Amino acid sequence: MKPNSTALAASLLSSALLLFVQAATAQTTSPPPATATRPATTPPGQSSLPNEGPPATTNQTTGEAPRDPTVKKMNEAEKGKVERMGK
Repeated sequence: MKPNSTALAASLLSSALLLFVQAATAQTTSPPPATATRPATTPPGQSSLPNEGPPATTNQTTGEAPRDPTVKKMNEAEKGKVERMGK
């Protein structure tokens, strides 16, 4: 199949024309208006209210149940293996 030189010329001409129009448009458009709001120079004060609950203490529990002695023994055995032999 032989390429048609007329179709090739028309394609190149239309591409060049499109490129020229885009370049001309890019040069003539003005930048958008600068109406963006700027951040405040001083941050606003704290807007949230403090918690009304009592302060946390170190002896409050998390609700975790005590470990089963068998599980505790297995965990200690595995921890000892890791310390002796590595992972």
